[in-house]
Amino acid sequence: MSNPFNRALLFTDIHFGMKSNSQQHNQDCIDFIEWATDLGKTKGCDRVIFSGDWHHNRASISVYTLTASLRGLEIISNKFDRADFIPGNHDLYYRDKRTVASIEWARHIPNIHIHNELYREGDFVMVPWLVGDEYKHLRKLTAKHVFGHFELPHFKMNAMVEMPDHGEIQAEDLGGVEHVWTGHFHKRQQRGNINYIGNAFPHNYADAWDDERGAVILDWDGTREYHAWPGAPRYRTMKLSQLLDSPETHLTPESYLRVNIDIPISYEEANFIRETFDQQYKPRELALIPQKQEEAVFDSSVEIKFESVDQIVHGQLASVESEFYDPKLLMQIYENL
Repeated sequence: MSNPFNRALLFTDIHFGMKSNSQQHNQDCIDFIEWATDLGKTKGCDRVIFSGDWHHNRASISVYTLTASLRGLEIISNKFDRADFIPGNHDLYYRDKRTVASIEWARHIPNIHIHNELYREGDFVMVPWLVGDEYKHLRKLTAKHVFGHFELPHFKMNAMVEMPDHGEIQAEDLGGVEHVWTGHFHKRQQRGNINYIGNAFPHNYADAWDDERGAVILDWDGTREYHAWPGAPRYRTMKLSQLLDSPETHLTPESYLRVNIDIPISYEEANFIRETFDQQYKPRELALIPQKQEEAVFDSSVEIKFESVDQIVHGQLASVESEFYDPKLLMQIYENL
């Protein structure tokens, strides 16, 4: 029996519709897929494997996002004869069952195969997001390659936060598998036989300074190449003094920057810096953030307040006075976007 693939293109966690159905994010998704599939063809891949979270919003998908999602699927379908998808937790309407999945309709697109239940093809296994006590069945699983969307404890969800142990699924449950390739956590990492691929490209400031994510070229024997998308957005947090030292290093058309003001600066100087850098380097976002009131040093007697987008939104939502809307609920919705 021949191997299910000789060389495969892997990626995961692209999240169409993120940032409130952002047109920029959806276009990034399409551009990433164009780049990744071209890379896969150049490298001689014969199969595409996607490990969950094609969409971001569990409850609804806007028409704009649906159109972008379809375009991404068509690009894959037109370039490859076989692409296998599993739903991640963000692709599922319910948290405790897989009966409604936003990616399910894609099975009607040629060459796209959606696996809403465990799928085995020889020594190749795909496992969708697990619900209930399904994780217990993994203990008997044996295979050369397993692709899933696992929430394993003691791995990092991002650069700073480690997944706690809730006493359920464990990495040891997959001990009968030679190579585990999984989505869900967006930070690329490897321990033992477990490989978190990392999301398709940085999505927000939780990914700041960590550009090691993208696509994987995987040979059946386990040899792998990691590739980062050259056009990926880049998130950076830094001090203003660092930015002024080498702006050309940090400011690009793909960059998002949150800059903490750590030097004496006037309102006029801050505006001049921001306007000059916006015009010269055209970053996607450049937010100047003040130090705490007691720490800030400004050479102006006028009270100056520079706010990030998050600070502005939080302030506006907190000031809502309405018998119809709960400010705390609005804040929670915004935090979950």
